[in-house]
Amino acid sequence: MSDKAAELLASALKNSRSFAGREGARRLLFSIGGLGIDVVLIVRGQKKPVRESARRTPGCASVRNMTARIEDYGFISDLRTGALISRQGSIDWLCLPRFDSDSVFGALVGTTDHGRWLLAPAHENKQVSGRMQVERRYLPSTFIMETRWRTATGEVLVTEFMPIGGSGTVMIRRVQGLHGHVVMRQELVLRFSYGKVVPWVHRIHDDDGEALLAIAGPQAVMLRADPLPEAGPDYSHVGEFTVEAGQTLDLQLHAFSSHDMPPPAIDIDRALQTTATYWRSWSSNYLRQGNYDREVERSLLVLRALTHERTGGIVAALTTSLPEHFGGERNWDYRYCWLRDAALTLEAMMTHGFHQEALQWRNWLLRAIAGDPHDIQIMYGVSGERELPERVLAHLPGYEGSAPVRVGNGAFRQYQGDVVGEVMVALAKLRNRGVHEDHFSWTLQRNMLLFVENNIKRKDHGIWEMRGEQRDFTHSRVMMWAAMDRGVQAVQEHGLDGPLERWAELRDGLRAEILEQGFSREINSFTQTYGSSEVDASLLVLPQVGFLAYDDERILGTVSRLERDLLDGSGLLMRYRTESCLDGLEPGEHPFLACSFWLAEQYARTGRVSEARRLMDRLIGCGNDLGLFSEEYDTTGNRMAGNYPQAFSHLALIRAADALNRCRQ
Repeated sequence: MSDKAAELLASALKNSRSFAGREGARRLLFSIGGLGIDVVLIVRGQKKPVRESARRTPGCASVRNMTARIEDYGFISDLRTGALISRQGSIDWLCLPRFDSDSVFGALVGTTDHGRWLLAPAHENKQVSGRMQVERRYLPSTFIMETRWRTATGEVLVTEFMPIGGSGTVMIRRVQGLHGHVVMRQELVLRFSYGKVVPWVHRIHDDDGEALLAIAGPQAVMLRADPLPEAGPDYSHVGEFTVEAGQTLDLQLHAFSSHDMPPPAIDIDRALQTTATYWRSWSSNYLRQGNYDREVERSLLVLRALTHERTGGIVAALTTSLPEHFGGERNWDYRYCWLRDAALTLEAMMTHGFHQEALQWRNWLLRAIAGDPHDIQIMYGVSGERELPERVLAHLPGYEGSAPVRVGNGAFRQYQGDVVGEVMVALAKLRNRGVHEDHFSWTLQRNMLLFVENNIKRKDHGIWEMRGEQRDFTHSRVMMWAAMDRGVQAVQEHGLDGPLERWAELRDGLRAEILEQGFSREINSFTQTYGSSEVDASLLVLPQVGFLAYDDERILGTVSRLERDLLDGSGLLMRYRTESCLDGLEPGEHPFLACSFWLAEQYARTGRVSEARRLMDRLIGCGNDLGLFSEEYDTTGNRMAGNYPQAFSHLALIRAADALNRCRQ
């Protein structure tokens, strides 16, 4: 080492900052003056806690508690990404900067060591904890969440939201003292790249005061709060502060690119008002119908909150790898955009007064599928990305030990014969409401019909993305029929150009084939696949798309068979019998909420109104106190299962509510 380099290194070490690390390691952070180089040295030695500053708040050791139940999480969104906040006050899931980006807080599918931000009343023993009461709600028609904490010494209100608009994501947590005093505790554990990367964390000073800045590679996160938490064990930051009655303390977490300047503090009062105004203005378009208005409005809001504001892509859920079967392998990444979900969302928005949003979803659909019709996929990234390779994050233990944790989704390579039908049905409804087809939109629809025609004899993986052998799934064949049927209608009823005779011939041929091979006279029911005796809840979609009437004897026979084979003891419906081994996975899952909502709709459409209402009320009870639904429901453990909040469940709720409201008219 040269004398000059040694001099620079000695000077840097003299001014370095040290942090406690795992296994007693010391991290020395310093810059070599004049060279623009930041250096981190890891020094092994005696295991001692090393403070970031002179003061260390007592009683704030990191807590390695278990992840909360799925239904205990509240959801907030800024239309770019979203966060899950447990009833215990811990943000256990946040991906930045998009819904499908790497997590910064990943405790949901790991441990607290994989990132979280806890903010809750401090308690040193179970006696105090047992006297604490928690109530929460959304401000009406918004995604601004209020949590009221009552303790032995006082009461506080925590308001949490993500401001809409602006150049980057901000997470706001406002603590207001209502009565007495409450000691609040926070623990900030920042872990980038799904919990693998520990960022460099240090304090900075700017015009808005002191802040905590965390940087790792291209990402940066900054916490503004007074007081800031201090360096704790295992690269955490912990602290306590007391809130008196009438006092307000604000915390704001900013996410930005590490090559940019740290953003200034925001005006939280103004952001709160602007965000509330946005959500309430948006939801004011909802055309109320009577029963279930609260649930339908919240479901529409969930669909909006899962939609990226710029691209218009709607993710199927906020999360990855929340298990369909606890402790099992049925764990998938739902943070992508399925054509099926986008089409159904378009239909729901159009039906309930959100015409502009319906057009936005249509435009996303058309952009995503633009190109060679042979390249149509079942799903895409938020911006329409086509490559979504699936990989396992082996360092994460999974939610309640349900491994593996997957990111990406290998189903993007699957062929599912139903998806074009879903899109064509939704676009036909938009067309029937007077929306004009331009040259671009109708040309793409013709390309989709060409895709159906080219795959008319092809077996597929089915709506449930079976990872076993491809088969002739009856639901898929019916949706291919629906695609051709809507093409025929477009020519006959709207004067659009197309090969009418060929489409009609294909449509009629599919119908005859389905009635011959997809219906079993032996069991008086349509079947899951041609030639089998298994049934599938997706058969409830047949009357929804007009293949047969809801009260057709063959549909009623199918409903009877579904009730016999797929209803569980609590009256909720499974998708299919996993014991049939069609999906290539170990058996075991819970009732699927969307399918159960479909059954309620079927009951309502065929005069079984009292049964429909009982089932609907049972299903509403499967949501949480905030009106959010997961994919499945464990009726034995009385708890949610699967990814959350789940767009498909909320979409089916809206359909069922619409059907029941028609019974009142």
